[in-house]
Amino acid sequence: MSDCLKLKKANCKNCYKCIRHCPVKSIRFSNNQANIVEDECILCGKCFIICPQNAKEIRNDVGVVKSFLEDGNTVVASIAPSFIANYEGTGIKGMEDALKKLGFTAAEETALGATVVKSRYDEMVKEGKQNVIISSCCHTVNTLIQKHYPEALPSLAHILSPMQAHCTSIKERYPGAKTVFIGPCISKKAEAEQYPGIVDCVLTFEELTEWLNEENIQIEKNIDTTEESRARLFPTTGGILRSMFCENDDYSYMSVDGVENCIEVLKDVIAGNLGKCFIEMSACVGSCIGGPAMDANKRSPVRDFMAVDRYSGKKDFNVKKPDNDKLKKDMTFVGVTNYMPGSKAIEEILHKMGKMTPEQELNCGSCGYDTCREKAIAVYQGKADLTMCLPFLKEKAESFSGNIVNNTPNRIFVLNENLEVQQMNKAALEIMNISHESDILGEPVVRILDPQIYEDVLQSGEDVHDKRIYLAEYGKYVEETVIYDSSYHIIISIMRDVTKEEKE
Repeated sequence: MSDCLKLKKANCKNCYKCIRHCPVKSIRFSNNQANIVEDECILCGKCFIICPQNAKEIRNDVGVVKSFLEDGNTVVASIAPSFIANYEGTGIKGMEDALKKLGFTAAEETALGATVVKSRYDEMVKEGKQNVIISSCCHTVNTLIQKHYPEALPSLAHILSPMQAHCTSIKERYPGAKTVFIGPCISKKAEAEQYPGIVDCVLTFEELTEWLNEENIQIEKNIDTTEESRARLFPTTGGILRSMFCENDDYSYMSVDGVENCIEVLKDVIAGNLGKCFIEMSACVGSCIGGPAMDANKRSPVRDFMAVDRYSGKKDFNVKKPDNDKLKKDMTFVGVTNYMPGSKAIEEILHKMGKMTPEQELNCGSCGYDTCREKAIAVYQGKADLTMCLPFLKEKAESFSGNIVNNTPNRIFVLNENLEVQQMNKAALEIMNISHESDILGEPVVRILDPQIYEDVLQSGEDVHDKRIYLAEYGKYVEETVIYDSSYHIIISIMRDVTKEEKE
């Protein structure tokens, strides 16, 4: 896996949100920093979308395309059909005009390649040789299967993606041309690198928008429609199926979006629970119009779906379909090295986390993992550390502070702003001859002490430090420090017994 998705280290704030939302837990957390585990990552982009600190960033490849143009190459763009949702009010003609101003030779719709791919899908369904057919358009889904669910590889349609099919066609029609795919996806950058010689560079819509703004180029509002454009439906959930004929009644046809939903279906496929079906899979909820690299201010699922739907025609593009051999794509198992701990190792880690019994395994998810045992496995694999367990840290901190408070010889008690006792340590109970803390909790401090010093601190907001006073009712001299914490609305009293010093 390349460095398509990177981390800005200084911005990570230990919120674990990226771990919580990563469907394959390909995040390693160490030294208070989140790091992407490239061997396990499927480039779904969820961490990029949800990071509250913008710590994740997509590699910018505009410079690569600029170098193509500066070297005098013929550069042709393949524009993902989701552009109609990202660039409101324009069509492919408006997009091509804008790209030509940047220096591109031409720009075409990736939907042309989608037409070729969907035609091959229809042939596979008609042939009926493959029991379960999973669409291969989404590189993140393909990578998910290759890395994490290889048992489902026989069900994956080993067919080029629309991006690859279209860029192959461009290179045939423009000999020596550089092809640049432009879309809403991060994983397409990795797909281009994994299968070299087809797509020379991938830009996201965000990269293109920034480049256009730098050059002060406006995309003209010009929606050009045609009936021969059914494959423009591809970037919506169910769009592949809507563009297909689905003529074999022996098959069931279903669309699944969202990585988590795809994983559940893959488990069923592997278990043999599904048969004779064509499954359209997309990693993004809402399919490509929900892609991670759509312009951030352009996300509107319903409006985007309607824009794609209105722009799509009822008939197929008139494109020449290449031989099936040219559409084949080799997708094999990509090994992921993850050593699984035995039950004893897991138990040892759980004990270090303060989980001595199953009842103490809260499975609260605050660390980003669904269960304490998943977290323990991640610790064993070096992807997490013990300090990521917030209940454990809280309990440890409370235990630490509790030990200090209960074992210090100083008398400590806490009042609320009504001067009622909220907490009292063992030493304070002893000096005031109180048997149990419960005997005084919630009671006015006037029952045991003169409240004047606490009233003065509360009203003035000024703390008192080491004031020597005599507690006549207890026959003790003490040095008292009184602190008012306005944020927690409490008054803390710390008394040091100096009776022996005073008598001497």
